[in-house]
Parts: sequence; structure tokens; C-alpha cells
Amino acid sequence: MTAGSPPRKSPRSSAAAQPQAHGAQTLDLERYVPAFITFIANKLSNSATAFYQREFGVNVTEWRIMSLLAIEPGIAASRICQVIGFNKGPVSRTLADMQRRGLIAIRTDPNDGRTHSISLTTKGRGTHDKVIVAALDRERRLMSCLDTGEQEVLIDLLRRLHNNLSAVTGDGG
Repeated sequence: MTAGSPPRKSPRSSAAAQPQAHGAQTLDLERYVPAFITFIANKLSNSATAFYQREFGVNVTEWRIMSLLAIEPGIAASRICQVIGFNKGPVSRTLADMQRRGLIAIRTDPNDGRTHSISLTTKGRGTHDKVIVAALDRERRLMSCLDTGEQEVLIDLLRRLHNNLSAVTGDGG
């Protein structure tokens, strides 16, 4: 077991839960997919926040928002919440801070005062263009243990899991 890796169970195990002598089950963290996804996401997010904050002055949540705004300029906060899977409160606070720092512009729809469009400013786009180079390098290094075919299979499997989230969330993921 490497530092920070889940505890190992017997390689003979094929189930995500292990029976115990007293009848209760425990998770086999070497096989329980939600734990793997969570552990990977947490470690990636924590290291990305430390790196992006130090190098570019943005945290990983701000980077996620910036990358989405580069793809979909002028979107609403509700769309950001939908795509990145965050609640409205944290996204609203992050957007307000990003606006204060000049990274984004928030414009009210003149026909509907409740609707806002959010876009990167010139400063925000410049920051995005620097961070994306580092983000793609981090992805390349993470995926370097897989050959091209394995990378494509992984991406396909992750996309299928993402599309199947409603099976456990009940809300379409």
C-alpha cells in the first residue's frame, strides 16, 4: 500500500463488501467504485487548488467555473451549478468574489431582472489561458500510466457513469 492509498483487501475478493466474522459487512476499498472516484477527486482537487492558487491566484472551483465560461460564454449561474455539481450558495459566493477580482462580468438580462449572464473578462480569459496549459499537463501526467486505447476506454466508462448518475441521485445527475 502506498501513502494515501486505500487499505488493501485480499486479491481474491470480487465484491465491494466483505463479510466479517460477527456478520456485519465492511467495504472493500480496493473494489468500491464510489470510494475510488471520491478519493481520486478529493486528491486531484486538493493538489490542483494548492498549485493553481500558488501559480495563478485561483482555486480549483474558480478554475472549473472559468473553464466552463470559456466553453459557454454568457451562461447563467444555474447552468454552472448543473454542470459542476455544486449548490447555488457556494457558486454564488465564488462568482461574487471572482467579479470583485475582475475575472468575470455578471450582466442582468434587461428583459428579466432575475436572469444574469456570466462571462470571462479580459483578465479572466488571460488567467484561463495560463491555467489551461497547466491543467492539461496535469491530466497528461495523470493519464501517463495508460496507453491511448486505455485512456479512451476510461473516458468512455467515466462518461457512461456520469450519464447514469440519476440511478443513484434521482435527479438526472
